[in-house]
Amino acid sequence: MTVRGFKSIRALEDFELRGLNVLIGANGAGKSNLMSVFRLLSQLVRNRLQLFVKQEGRADALLFGGRRRTSILEVEVSFNGSHRYGFSLEPVADGLAFARERVAPGVPQEYDSIAPGTIFPIGDGAAWSGGHLEAHAASTGVGDFATYVLPVMRDWQGYHFHDTSEVAGVRRPQAVRDNLRLKPDGANLGPFLRFLHERHPHELREIVDTVRLAAPFFGGFVYRKDVDERMELEWYHVDDADTPLGPLQLSDGTLRFMCLAALLLQPAAMQPRLILLDEPELGLHPFALTLLAEMLQSASEARQVIVSTQSADLVSEFRPEDVVVVSRVDGESVFERLDSELLRDWLKEYSLGDLWRANVISGGPAR
Repeated sequence: MTVRGFKSIRALEDFELRGLNVLIGANGAGKSNLMSVFRLLSQLVRNRLQLFVKQEGRADALLFGGRRRTSILEVEVSFNGSHRYGFSLEPVADGLAFARERVAPGVPQEYDSIAPGTIFPIGDGAAWSGGHLEAHAASTGVGDFATYVLPVMRDWQGYHFHDTSEVAGVRRPQAVRDNLRLKPDGANLGPFLRFLHERHPHELREIVDTVRLAAPFFGGFVYRKDVDERMELEWYHVDDADTPLGPLQLSDGTLRFMCLAALLLQPAAMQPRLILLDEPELGLHPFALTLLAEMLQSASEARQVIVSTQSADLVSEFRPEDVVVVSRVDGESVFERLDSELLRDWLKEYSLGDLWRANVISGGPAR
């Protein structure tokens, strides 16, 4: 993929995203800004570009250095080398408008596994000169692009399970029928697990077993055959299966881990094609980080995963090729994927996390 002029990303050229992409770097380096590119694309193909721009603080907040420094925002992505989609946005009075937009054709051989990759030159295909405020490719529909690619882009989803306060949705009663997909904040965790119990018991058992490894006191989830229109997440202690407990009796870390297990261990066909996770390690025990890494690696076999983290312990669980170091150099974000060969001698004695702590791997605090 190629990104130019977006937030702290002045120029990211022909960058390859793989099945698992673990972003590390200092606060403010630009990890979240790369993930935000995919939120932009996801909203764009839903005809919500202008809403996204307003929610992000309008055009100057999205352009590198503001409109005085950057007059054009460009993004180009390819999908398994078959379809290419590119566009340029320019600031207007109240937002961003398309300066150009184009689609290159081709039917992917395995469209179920479409994922962003390296950019290819745009060949023959549909093109729009600009001036429109929402994506023509999304509303007009261009043959196989509309059939195969747009559904994939609309399926991308970011998750953020940080809010586990007493008033968070995940701790409150939830509509039983709201169960087809796990919410980005886990607010329908109870109904979603109930759905898995009824339709996918094998995967639910894997979720339960994994949560037990992280929280040995956890006995399992309570399933009631008959429930009202709303229900709570219920569970029981391993030593007392006869006493249902509720979400308020779960620690923040345990509840977050339940959300992560439900997301990453559900049937692969139910998962988004692209999973975005921002600092999922928050509040987790070091042993739970090992389990989290295993779940991320497993999910990346069928889906594409992009995760940002500040945890050196979590980073130690991955291969160097899974890790992308994000640094801030002269005010712009620079992205570099690690290379096992270059770190071979270091890794004989140290873990990746150790090398990050020692600043052998860049991405530590910087001015």
